[in-house]
Order: sequence, then C-alpha cells, then structure tokens
Amino acid sequence: MKSKWLFAGLIILAVTGLAAFKTIERRVIKKNIFRSKPAGEVYVVVDKSDYELQVFDEDGWYATYPVVFGNKDLSDKLTEGDRRTPEGTFKIISKKPHQKWHKMLMLDFPTQESWAKFKERKAKGLIPQGAKIGGGIAIHGTWPHDDLVVDDFTNWTNGCVALKNEDLDELDDILPVGTRVIIKR
Repeated sequence: MKSKWLFAGLIILAVTGLAAFKTIERRVIKKNIFRSKPAGEVYVVVDKSDYELQVFDEDGWYATYPVVFGNKDLSDKLTEGDRRTPEGTFKIISKKPHQKWHKMLMLDFPTQESWAKFKERKAKGLIPQGAKIGGGIAIHGTWPHDDLVVDDFTNWTNGCVALKNEDLDELDDILPVGTRVIIKR
C-alpha cells in the first residue's frame, strides 16, 4: 500500500516539476547579449501563435519578451467587445502611465487597413451591420505582482497585448512614439 502512495506522489511531483519548468522557461527574456541598446530604427513583431513580442533594429533581432492577449481565440479582432487582439501593422501613438496596468503604449488601432477589413466583413455578413470596430488597443503591463498571468499564458485583456511590468519598462525605454508594431498570428 505504501508503494502505491509513493508511486502516486512521484507522478504528482513529476507533473508539477514539468509545469514549474515551463513557467520558469517563460520568465526568461531572450536578448542579444552583444548589444546593450538597439541600433537605428526599431520595430516590433507580436506573434500571437508563439505568445512573443520581438524587437528588431537595423542589425536584426534584438530581444524577445513573453506576452498574452485578450480572448483565448487568437484570431483577428472582428468587433468592439470581442476581446480579440487585432492583426495588422500599427504604430505607437503615445505612452502613458496607467493606474491598473503600469504603463500603456497606445496603438493607432483602428487603422485604414483595420477599417477596410471591418467593412469587408460587414458586407459579407460575417459581422452584424450594427457592430462597431472598437479602439483603445495598447501594449501594457499587468496588475502589480501578477506576472503569473504571463507565465501561465492566461489571456485576460480586452484585446490588448500584455507583458510583465519589468519587461514593459525595458520596452518603454527603447521604443519611441512612432515605432511600427506588426501583430500577426
């Protein structure tokens, strides 16, 4: 009987250890250790499928940060309130502190490209005629001391891109207003 409990305990320990390893692995910020600051023009690629935000400069890849989104459905934003993160090319239009989510790097959603997709979907009947496109999309932090939502891939935003507050501080330092942000799946 003791051996059954021992075996069950070992299985639980192994599963817990793998989950902890996955969490620890996601906490690592990958950076190009040969460059302290990005060189020249900087741009961002957010890959929803990989839950990553990558920073590139004139020399290529600079850094990668783990991120989370809104809806578990990682498809493109359709309408206001669907909690999906929009896909396309955007720009950072402003930076500001935020009471709940540390800081916000506001994006220029909806763009002309966003409006064209929205109108086309309405015309095809994919979304209701009375639907609105939405707005207020940003790259922002998490609640204070709530990095676990990023480590555990918990999509919780209303369509924004969220990352750990310390990672957001680094981004805030290296991404000027006007930085191009490509969000894809």
